[in-house]
Amino acid sequence: MLKVGMGYDAHAFAPGRMLVLGGVNIPFEKRLTGHSDADVLIHAVMDALLSAAGLGDIGEHFPDDDERYRGISSLSLLKEVGEMVRKAGFRILNVDAVLVAQRPRIAPLREKMRLNISEALGIDWEEVGVKGTTTEGMGFTGREEGIAAMAVALLQSVG
Repeated sequence: MLKVGMGYDAHAFAPGRMLVLGGVNIPFEKRLTGHSDADVLIHAVMDALLSAAGLGDIGEHFPDDDERYRGISSLSLLKEVGEMVRKAGFRILNVDAVLVAQRPRIAPLREKMRLNISEALGIDWEEVGVKGTTTEGMGFTGREEGIAAMAVALLQSVG
């Protein structure tokens, strides 16, 4: 049996934090707010995987009022999610995600993001898609107030 899950996340910009997208530290004049490292891309991927496996969402497993997760790398949480998905009897077939931001440009960083996600999940990097798009100046991402991400995951039941 195949299962599909979708994830979405958005974070606002603020000063004083490292901009982390797909586990890549990006030199940029703005940072994202959040309890963890605010990696909006990884958060969307995590929610897609949890949804497909019927395991809820990241807020249930990693609540933002739990001090254990303050400033934590989202890649380490993604690794935990991958383990949860496997323990629930699924194999991760594919993950595909899109970052929505006017800036920074995603294309030069895409391959490193794909590699980070694949390593955290223990899957081939060819099974991970990452791309970026703008909103042509429209909405909160277009006004550079923050970044959004969407992801889908395809799982196969192994049980």
